[in-house]
Parts: sequence; C-alpha cells; structure tokens
Amino acid sequence: MGIHDGHRQRLKDRFLSQGLSGFEDHNILELLLFYSIPRSDTNEIAHRLLNEFKTLSGVFEAPIEDLCKIKGVSMHTATLIKLVPELSYSYNIDKTKGIEIVNTTTRAGKYFVPRFSGKTNEEVHVMLLDDKNKIIKCQKLFEGIENLTKIEIKKVVSFAIINNATKVIIAHNHPVGLALPSNTDKTTTVKIYQALEMMNIKLCDHIVVADDDFVSMADSGFFAHFEY
Repeated sequence: MGIHDGHRQRLKDRFLSQGLSGFEDHNILELLLFYSIPRSDTNEIAHRLLNEFKTLSGVFEAPIEDLCKIKGVSMHTATLIKLVPELSYSYNIDKTKGIEIVNTTTRAGKYFVPRFSGKTNEEVHVMLLDDKNKIIKCQKLFEGIENLTKIEIKKVVSFAIINNATKVIIAHNHPVGLALPSNTDKTTTVKIYQALEMMNIKLCDHIVVADDDFVSMADSGFFAHFEY
C-alpha cells in the first residue's frame, strides 16, 4: 500500500457515507484529483489550485491553459476539472426535459434557471410555445460579455415565425448582480412585445435569472399585457 492510499480511501469512504457535506474546498478538489493523479499528493495540488484561482468555482471556471500552468496539473487533469461544471450543467438541463408545458412563472423559472448555471457571460434564451403552451423549441439566441448582450429583435421574431410559434417567453441572466430587470431590459422587452404583436405572436413573459433566483416580469406587474 502506498503512503497516500490510506488517506485516499478514508476520504472516499467519507464521501460515500455523507456526500460532500463538511468537506472543505481543498478536500473536494483532492478527491476529484484522485481519479487523474494516481500517485502524487493531490492535497498539495489542490491547495496550489485554490491559491492561484482563489475559490472552488474559480478553479472550475479557469481556462484550461491556465490550469496546466499549475505544478502537477497535466492536460489530462485539467480536462477532468473542466468536465465537472459541464457535467453538472448537462445533468441539470436533463432534469428539465420532463417539462413540456410552461403555463406558469414557476414552471418557466424551473426550466430556465438551470440553463444559466455557471454562465459568466450574459445570455438570452428564447422559448417558443404553441397555443396550448407546449414547448416547441428553446434556444440560446444571443451571448455577450457581462450585461452587454445586444438583442436583435428581428432575429427573435424570425425565430418564432419560422417555428410556427404562437407564444414566446424570453429569459436572460445577470452573471453579476440581482435578478432584477434593468431599465434597458424593460425597454427592450417592450420593443420585442410590439414586434411580436405585429406578427400576431404573444410575448408571455421575460424571466431574469441570477444564480438560483429569478424574477418574472409578468409576476412583477411590469407589463400589464403579459399573460401565460
């Protein structure tokens, strides 16, 4: 048995018995690194990663080339680190596949919040519905740099028309800050509503997401004509 084998097994057993509850950030990284670094002391490497990138999320969000600059981190290990948030994202998205009808703000929030998990840029997603509120398609249409996303209204309208949608729900995230619509968000929403209305397509809501929280413009009473 190697010098680190007993420690590794104890950490694995602890995880299997209680999950990650009570684990410090370096322990979480240490456990993960067991599966790409079979011999070296992963505790030291975990501390190096946290010293460089400050937080656990900072490690997972770091560019792969920066991860590879850390002593003891190979491309193989960096790939494993980058895989974790992507796996988490895919897992959460998969859990929303059972949502076929979106006819309340609660359902809209449950559907959209996971789609912005871990996103550091502002994104705009557009959901298309039929007249019975069944999802036709939901797609990311725009992406910008921290609250600088520019929505091309014609693209939203074309997306809805091409897919024969009768209703639309728009959602975007605030990577930094609260899930509160800005003045720009409100102005843009009105323009989208008016453009869709000309095509006899209804804008039901605009959902703003920040972390695990969301705000519905329909619920907030911002726009009297909003209705699911």
